[in-house]
Amino acid sequence: MHSHRHGDEIFETKRYQSIWYEIDDVLSSITEGQIIKEFENQQETRKTKLKSISKVLNPLIKAGFRSREWTPESQIFESEEGNTWRLDFSKDLISVEVGFNHGEAMAWNLIKPTLASQITHLQRKTETTAGVVITATQNLKIAGGFDNAIGTFEDYVRHLGALQNIVTIPLVIIGIEAPESFHVEHKTVGIRKIGHIVHTSIGLCVECQS
Repeated sequence: MHSHRHGDEIFETKRYQSIWYEIDDVLSSITEGQIIKEFENQQETRKTKLKSISKVLNPLIKAGFRSREWTPESQIFESEEGNTWRLDFSKDLISVEVGFNHGEAMAWNLIKPTLASQITHLQRKTETTAGVVITATQNLKIAGGFDNAIGTFEDYVRHLGALQNIVTIPLVIIGIEAPESFHVEHKTVGIRKIGHIVHTSIGLCVECQS
């Protein structure tokens, strides 16, 4: 984790703690076995095969937030323009962005929670006071078969240095580390790279990990 403007300390206070712990619970409840099984199921059923685990990990995270009654696709502003300005999730005082996308989206993912948490001339539909961005570490980017162009945890930390005076709210960047029991290797089929799970733990039992 990387804390911006004392985000980690603020989230441990009574006002934020229960919601902050829900975020931790969403992430810690996802097992490597779940990821493996879902990835392999999709590789069998999808016409367009997966290159990385991003299209598996993202839905698992989002399902976790929905099951804990976080509001998905939270519109920040009341006006029609608000349809453009949406958070991935929000609940009470915290905005959440899930960022496994292209590096060009990093500044956008940092600014949206800021807009939801500061006074503007537009009337807000979602009002929070702090933010969380969930992303991949460089290690996960490599092990998970992600595209080279995605923004990583390390990249977000560097961006925050440049945006210090723009991101004016308490915020925590959470980087998901690489799995211990597998990694993704690519095979080229035609012009496409297709991801394949390679187990790295002796005696891994996928059923036991689910």
